Amino acid sequence: MKCWIKTRLRQSSYCSLTKDDRVWNYGGFWRRAGAFALDYVLMAIYLLAVTLLFLFLNTLFDVNQWLFSDRIRGQLTASLLVTLPVLLYFALAESSAWQGTWGKRRLGLKVADIDGDRISFGRALARNLLKFIPWELSHTLIWEIRFTSQTDSMLISYGFALVYLLIGVNILALVMNKKRQTLYDLLVKTYVINQR
Repeated sequence: MKCWIKTRLRQSSYCSLTKDDRVWNYGGFWRRAGAFALDYVLMAIYLLAVTLLFLFLNTLFDVNQWLFSDRIRGQLTASLLVTLPVLLYFALAESSAWQGTWGKRRLGLKVADIDGDRISFGRALARNLLKFIPWELSHTLIWEIRFTSQTDSMLISYGFALVYLLIGVNILALVMNKKRQTLYDLLVKTYVINQR
């Protein structure tokens, strides 16, 4: 496992040091954002395929009317078809031998524990459940907008404010923390490490 030694040397070497003697080369904001953008391309391709499938099925069976006619069914359908597959993609990839999604691997990043080792599926799932709270909350709010009267618009505004607050806190934690951990990384004790 490559890590940086606490000296003035700029080279990396294989560590056989105690945990306190090593300093990982942590993945910063721009590299992590780039990796997520690459993964988002995969998500967009998947979403396009799901959309095309539903357009086809809707012409045959009018499934959209049944699946998306009320808030609860719409939210449940979207969660099962969109959120769950994306969540599983991230959790499975980050807990695999690759230790990262396709985007992370392309940019030389991996998700690890304090020793630089692979994390368990449970930890990867917890990490991504926390990471995607703002995403799922925004989906919930969009369904509320579609099915709620104007009298509840203040609650929706507060909900979106919470979404942006959570995103902001994660970005702030990432750039302010010397180990480049987001809030969800801090909570589940994971690190995103540069492999290059």
